[in-house]
Amino acid sequence: MAPRLLIIDDDARLCAMLASYLEQNHFAVSKAGDGNSGLAALQSANPAIDLVILDLMLPDMDGLDLCRSIRALGDGPVRVPVLMLTAKGDPMDRIVGLEIGADDYLAKPFEPRELLARIKAILRRQGAVFSDGVQGRLQFGRLEIDRDARTIMLGGVVRVLTAYQFDLLVALAQRAGRVLTRDQIMEAVRGRELEAFDRSIDVHMGRIRAAIEDDIKNPKRILTVRGVGYTFARLQD
Repeated sequence: MAPRLLIIDDDARLCAMLASYLEQNHFAVSKAGDGNSGLAALQSANPAIDLVILDLMLPDMDGLDLCRSIRALGDGPVRVPVLMLTAKGDPMDRIVGLEIGADDYLAKPFEPRELLARIKAILRRQGAVFSDGVQGRLQFGRLEIDRDARTIMLGGVVRVLTAYQFDLLVALAQRAGRVLTRDQIMEAVRGRELEAFDRSIDVHMGRIRAAIEDDIKNPKRILTVRGVGYTFARLQD
């Protein structure tokens, strides 16, 4: 699944241009024209947003205040990265933005290629895994997930999953470090051919763990978050 971006900017022309460019580079893009609708879109997104592109100047609120609100939504695994855009050239704006939680800062006007490079850099820092398209290979220590060949190897040994379980694993791995609810995990693989026991996501997770964990009783890769869902560990051996 393509990484999901949310652009919060009242410049409709710029939003349309950026969305078109980023979609050509294998991102899924949503847009919001003001702070309140952007915050609502972020909270209701399913699957979750992977990165927010936030304009500093918005019609209904200051971008710095919105960044604070985004940061207040959660911390730890649910922290969504923010790339701040601004037409202001004052270095103090950049300092304040970074201090309140923005992950990067880009002054307008800018080259779309620079924005793309910064987005990729942030996503790599978030999970140390990123590819230029939907296909490709994910590497987590000894665990290698090849989305082209649809194979999994752990320490050089092939591990076997059903097609549906492979898709569930990829959905988690592409969001390493993020907590996903059971509904979000199911939504991420919507449209694929389902199996008879799809409603029991926990059964699938148990079988995935049996394939990729060194000790199924003490999992290190797929972790249960009680009362919420699952997270795929970002750092692995």
